[in-house]
Amino acid sequence: MRGVKKGIFITIEGIEGCGKSTQSRILKKYLEKKGMDVLLTREPGGTKIGNQIRKVLLDKRNKKIVSCAELFLYAASRVQHVEEVILPGLREGKAVVCDRFSDATTAYQGYGRGLNREVVSVVNNFSTKGLIPDLTIVLDLPQKIGLKRARTRNREKGLSKKEGRFEEESLLFHKRVRQGYLRIWKSDPKRVKVIDANQDIKKVNSQICEEVDKLIQKGIKYG
Repeated sequence: MRGVKKGIFITIEGIEGCGKSTQSRILKKYLEKKGMDVLLTREPGGTKIGNQIRKVLLDKRNKKIVSCAELFLYAASRVQHVEEVILPGLREGKAVVCDRFSDATTAYQGYGRGLNREVVSVVNNFSTKGLIPDLTIVLDLPQKIGLKRARTRNREKGLSKKEGRFEEESLLFHKRVRQGYLRIWKSDPKRVKVIDANQDIKKVNSQICEEVDKLIQKGIKYG
């Protein structure tokens, strides 16, 4: 997508309960203090259509979604998201911070579900129009800790049915997802940075900001 972007694109990834949403919000404030115009968004969702797909994907009652259908539902949400939100934001010179993106599909549907990763890669490339984040932060956390955090959060916020489908998956599934993220990092260490999420929120934020500052100092520009 060279020749399209003028802003910067940062994604926050990781297993359930790793603190993505919290760190994404904190990062938004940090970038705004630097005088940047920030667009904070998430997947699945980010658009009216995407949010409807999100409800289907995360609803605990939809246990019968087969893996391939799940893959294409995520892709459908992402196509809408990229076209309607992400690319317009980048063209306007914004810093786009996204809670999950295509790496999540590789980790969850490719490694977690065991779908053919070449097929997943093709679907990802098509649904993103070839868009690759400038920086991806993977918040790494032992799956047992992450799952416990996520389930507690869902109970406290009343989300167990509406957004609890993945929290019902086995520890083995979440272990595969975590391993998938680490393999993504090893395959692309210049773009993907791993941060230990089993630390104080402020420490995690500080390390994220260090990586983001490195990106900004490079002065990446597209046009």
